[in-house]
Amino acid sequence: MTRLAFLGSPEISVTALRAVHGAGHDVALVVTAPDRRRGRGSALVPTPVKQCAHELAIPVSSRVADIVDAGVEIGVVVAFGQLIRPEVLDKVPMVNVHFSLLPRWRGAAPVERAILAGDDRTGVCLMALEESLDTGPVYARVEVPILPGETAVELRLILADIGADLLVDLLAGGLDALGAPEPQQGEAVYAAKIDRSELELDWRRSAVEIDRLVRIGHAWTTFRAKRLIIERARPVALRGTEAGAASVPLGRSAPGTLLGDEVVCGLGRLELLDVRPEGRSALAFDAWRRGARPKPGERLGD
Repeated sequence: MTRLAFLGSPEISVTALRAVHGAGHDVALVVTAPDRRRGRGSALVPTPVKQCAHELAIPVSSRVADIVDAGVEIGVVVAFGQLIRPEVLDKVPMVNVHFSLLPRWRGAAPVERAILAGDDRTGVCLMALEESLDTGPVYARVEVPILPGETAVELRLILADIGADLLVDLLAGGLDALGAPEPQQGEAVYAAKIDRSELELDWRRSAVEIDRLVRIGHAWTTFRAKRLIIERARPVALRGTEAGAASVPLGRSAPGTLLGDEVVCGLGRLELLDVRPEGRSALAFDAWRRGARPKPGERLGD
């Protein structure tokens, strides 16, 4: 089996770490982001990968350079979020599990950007790591459909499982079994990190576009000057048209107007299913509406 270093930080990386460890590979070192202060008490909280490494009794570092002296054959990178310096890559070859069909959606938020763009498929690539961002040649790829209504959380879980299986399969025969990777083909598209400002809902957009934003998580609007996070929603299919995509007569109702459990959008309507008021837990929209008692014609986003 292969002696390796594992580099990753978020929850989506944990699946791969558990998989390579469970397959019998010698994970000599885990490199992850430093602990961060979170919550009201500002307590130091380790990354999900660090927590998993401690559970598996694997040494942990926050310094990438420590890989060089760890005596490993290869580094495995999964959602690490940092570029690896060339002096490290020169001494330790690395493979990267990336959650898109490269070269489409290189960068920090490939799952979210694929959903926002309305892509009907994405996938997982196992590539050789280079100094530049997600440009390395690809050893293997698996395509995955993006289902209607699928959220980023749901899609990430699927991709994490596929990526872990792909990694274990390709490492089973050791480094020599990887073969020669193929250069990426096609137009490069970059997946910039989602900025918080992008998550504010603009009800003048179509229901389909707003639904995509809700599906990536943490999308919000305001009601009576307080933030309201839209946890789950779905475009409303009216008069036999594609859900939320066709122009529907809405009288004089302005975008953002609440009509029962629906919101008027610039094109179509969006049915609200679950919401989370500022500082509170999520609840069904009906329960929120009974408590908030919106007045006729009252709008979200005002």
